[in-house]
Amino acid sequence: MRTIHLNYSVEGSVVMPKISVIGICGNSFFMYADHFHENGETLVADSVFEEIGGKGINQAIAAKKMGAEVSFLCAIGDDANGEKSIVVAKENEIDAHFKIKKGKATPFAFILTDKNGENRVTEYKSAELEMDDVISFEEEISKSDILLLQQEVPSAVNEKAVEIADQYGVKVILNPAPMREIPDKMAEKVFMVTPNEQEMQAIDRRRFKNCITTLGKKGCLINGNESVSGISVKAVDTTGAGDTFNGTLAVCIAEGMNLKEACAYAVTASGISVGRKYVLNAMPNRNEIERKLKNE
Repeated sequence: MRTIHLNYSVEGSVVMPKISVIGICGNSFFMYADHFHENGETLVADSVFEEIGGKGINQAIAAKKMGAEVSFLCAIGDDANGEKSIVVAKENEIDAHFKIKKGKATPFAFILTDKNGENRVTEYKSAELEMDDVISFEEEISKSDILLLQQEVPSAVNEKAVEIADQYGVKVILNPAPMREIPDKMAEKVFMVTPNEQEMQAIDRRRFKNCITTLGKKGCLINGNESVSGISVKAVDTTGAGDTFNGTLAVCIAEGMNLKEACAYAVTASGISVGRKYVLNAMPNRNEIERKLKNE
């Protein structure tokens, strides 16, 4: 295994919040069709597009566009898609820690989007993080305001990351996608969990300090009782909307915003993103989000 570390220094006297993200990064293939498959049906796509993605890198870039200092840990293979991943992290000035797994393929996903902007995602993972990789990332976690996690990495990786964050008093935001069982020991150390409506059916929010449920165009629900409305937008592509939400939310929490204010930023950012195609280019920067919040 080799490690590639892309480092970007913080210039000037402004102290930016620091977000550490652990997740996956790989290639994504987008196809657009009128509708989703029926059993046995063959669809002909209207168009195809290729882009580096994955919940981890998407959320890292969303946080970066909010003006945060971002460290990112992921595993890639020793292949062309791994090289593309390194280039994208560099272009977006992400402080990326790539663990290159020899003989493994970089993760990739196929995304089918219908005429309503809804999507279906199928992903393949070969190169994956290991516990030792997380241990090597300890210094970055210790210096962070927020550690942002998803469940596209092995359970042991997230459990070790949460253990390290707890040791240094770093708040953890867990996006529980794809959904799987979250151990009690881990749940009690997580500051916030961010399920969507489907994932919420498998979550007992009483196990977590805070639970923000994303509701698509309806916005989100804070701890089961306080709603934050989404913005009005014609959906073009919902892919990555949740990642935009989580990356934005993490920065807002790191800056000390209360939950309602932070969620207002996050639903606005995700709302803007669904009005555009694909993921990375659809993510708004902070100025766009704040102009929208001011109804400009």
